[in-house]
Amino acid sequence: MQKQEMPRAWQRMLSGRRLDLLDPSPFDIEIEDIAHGLARVARWNGQTVGEHPFSVAQHSLIVEMILRYKFPKLPVEAALMALLHDGPEYVIGDMISPFKSAIGAGYKHIEERLEAAIHLRFGLPPHPGKELKKRIKEADRISAYFEAVHLAGFEQHEAKILFGHPEDLTEEQLPIKPWSTQQAQDAFLERFHSLHDLLGT
Repeated sequence: MQKQEMPRAWQRMLSGRRLDLLDPSPFDIEIEDIAHGLARVARWNGQTVGEHPFSVAQHSLIVEMILRYKFPKLPVEAALMALLHDGPEYVIGDMISPFKSAIGAGYKHIEERLEAAIHLRFGLPPHPGKELKKRIKEADRISAYFEAVHLAGFEQHEAKILFGHPEDLTEEQLPIKPWSTQQAQDAFLERFHSLHDLLGT
């Protein structure tokens, strides 16, 4: 009986790294690959207005910005985890929440393992603590509200039901207009390096 080959579970990155999606190693993760990938992953499955797709890289910068606005004394480590909160999407894409729910625990397990590998690669705890995770999620929902209303065609009342309403922020305070791929990639890398340098790892 012929032995059945296991399906390939790794992806080759532009850096030359081969990242195993089922058993990711921190040694196979490079920030340049993350920035490149996230700048090319579209939020809302690309269903947004504007000349450019609204990228996960730009969204990540906004989430970190919102978190710092709400918590001015935010530790650098927490800010870096906020910036990387969607890091796994550089290889598994940005699945909209209804689809994630339909897939179930399998997707979440892969996402968590990738998050841990990314965090360990850059000297962070494998996952944010419960309170920080809650704060990042709140900032994520605030960003989603503005994205939904100003980019994805949602009515304000509909977005408010789905994401809540940010009482103390306006879209003028955030870079909500979609950037080009290169601008998003460069801005994400610049912010990462500024935070990582402060972290001193």
